[in-house]
Amino acid sequence: MIALLIRDLRLAMRAGGGFGLGLAFFLIVTALVPFGVGPESATLAKIAPGILWVGALLACLLSLDRIFQLDYEDGTLDLLATAPLPMEGSVAVKALAHWLVTGLPLTLSAPVFATLLNLPGTGHIWVFVTLLIGTPALSMIGAFGAALTVGLKRGGLLMSLLVLPLYIPTLIFGAEAATRGTEGMANATPLALMAGITAASIALLPFAAAAAIRVNLR
Repeated sequence: MIALLIRDLRLAMRAGGGFGLGLAFFLIVTALVPFGVGPESATLAKIAPGILWVGALLACLLSLDRIFQLDYEDGTLDLLATAPLPMEGSVAVKALAHWLVTGLPLTLSAPVFATLLNLPGTGHIWVFVTLLIGTPALSMIGAFGAALTVGLKRGGLLMSLLVLPLYIPTLIFGAEAATRGTEGMANATPLALMAGITAASIALLPFAAAAAIRVNLR
């Protein structure tokens, strides 16, 4: 599993599979919002958590089609299907690699980009915390969507249509928890719900994704 993780990380870095592209997209979204909404500090601070969450979600979406597609094209996915490592483990490792390359850099950079939206200091902490809890779910759900569409022509568009509705609960609870934390309100409920989604995704979706891959490889 460690060897597979290192291989995926190396391939992602060499091919630019999400690290630079995701951060650049995230920065562009964050920088453009003040031009569209206006420079009022109060308005920007109010919508900043939601904007940061939407930007991170869309940035994660950019590289999802690369999770399995390259392995499918060069035959590696067939080897993984017959390897001693269960396919469920391979799916989990690939989702982890996607999070390390995409989700983690977005989480670390969000407090920095939040300054462009005049987010208060406490908001920086809550944006970081909510993204740290929620982005693993985005990667795992994305891996499930990528498994459903692997091998399909123009599967990226179909995958986006499948994954985006599944992302909505994480987006709602993540943005709500960050907003409440920024305003000094209690946010334990949305945090717990988002953590529950992440835990359920990690526990269940590797099995569903592995089953989908087996079907597509037949």
